[in-house]
Amino acid sequence: MGLDRTKGDRMRTECFVGIDVAKDKVDIAVRPTQEEWQAALTPSGIAQVVSRLGEIGPRLVVLEATGGMERPWLLALAGVGLPVVVCNPRQVRDFAKASGHLATTDKIDARVLAHFGEPMRPAIHPLPDAAVVELSASLARRSQLLEMMTAEKHRLSTALPVVRARIERHLDWLTRELEAIDHDLEVRVQANPDWQGKDVILRSVPGVGRVLSTTLLGDLPELGTLDRHQIASLAGVAPLNCDSGQRRGKRAIWGGRARVRAVLYMATLAATHWNPTIKAFYQRLCAAGKPKKVALTACMRKLLTILNAMLRDQRPWEAPLLHPA
Repeated sequence: MGLDRTKGDRMRTECFVGIDVAKDKVDIAVRPTQEEWQAALTPSGIAQVVSRLGEIGPRLVVLEATGGMERPWLLALAGVGLPVVVCNPRQVRDFAKASGHLATTDKIDARVLAHFGEPMRPAIHPLPDAAVVELSASLARRSQLLEMMTAEKHRLSTALPVVRARIERHLDWLTRELEAIDHDLEVRVQANPDWQGKDVILRSVPGVGRVLSTTLLGDLPELGTLDRHQIASLAGVAPLNCDSGQRRGKRAIWGGRARVRAVLYMATLAATHWNPTIKAFYQRLCAAGKPKKVALTACMRKLLTILNAMLRDQRPWEAPLLHPA
C-alpha cells in the first residue's frame, strides 16, 4: 500500500498543465493524462479550475502573457499555492514550431503550453505585490499618454483649420492628464517608505531623474537583488552573441522589458553629458572607434549596473562608486 501511494503521489506531481487564456474563457490541457476542458472567465469558472487543479496537483501550470488577461487566473492559482508561471509568447511559439505544432487554435495552444512546461521547466517567480502592480499600471498609462501626444503633434503639423482646434484641445487635455499622472506617481512613491529610500539613492546619480527612478521601481523591482549579468538581461541591455564556426557575428541586444529600456536610453543620453563616469566611458568607447549607438548601449548597461550595485548596498552615489572594479 505504501509503495502504491508513493507511486501515485509521484505521478500526480509530474503533471503539467497548459492554460490558454482568451477574453471570456480559457482552454486547459493536462500532460501526460491528455485531459482537456474549458472554463468561463467568471468567479464560479475560476473557482472550478482552481479546485480541479488542486485535485490534480500539477508540477507546473503554464500560462502565456496576454496583455493582462491572464492576471485573474494567475492570482487565483498562485493564491492557493499552485506552481504557476507566465511565459513569453514568442518563446512558446518558437517551441511550438520546433516541436512540429504549426497550427494554432485555443485547444492546440493549451496543449503546447503544457508540453512546453515539461522539458523547459520555466522558473517560478514570486508575484509582485499590489502596490508594484498599480505603480506599473500607472507607468504604462503614462507611456500611452506620451504616445498619443506624439501622434497628435504629428497630425497637428498638417491638419486643416477645420480640425486643428480639436487636435489642440485634445493636446491640452493630454498635457493635463500627463501632469496628473506624474503627480500621482510621485505621491505613490513618497507614500511608500521602501520606495522613498530607493528613490533617494537612485536620484543621487547624475543623469537619473524622477521618470527613470519611478520606472525602475515599478517595472524593474528586481533591481538590487540580482547580479549585473542577470539585471542587464532582464532589462534587455545584455549583448547576445551571434557566432557560428569561425564566424564572429555582431553582438546585439533584444528582448527584456521595453519600457525600462526606453526610459533608460533617454536617461543615459543625459548621463553622457552630466555624469562624469558615464561621460568618460562614452568618450573612451567613441575614441576607440566604437559606433555611437554601440557606445551608448554600453553606457546604458554600465549605468544600470551602477544603480543595481547602489541599491544592493543601500548606498547613494559617492566617490568609491565612480570607478567600480
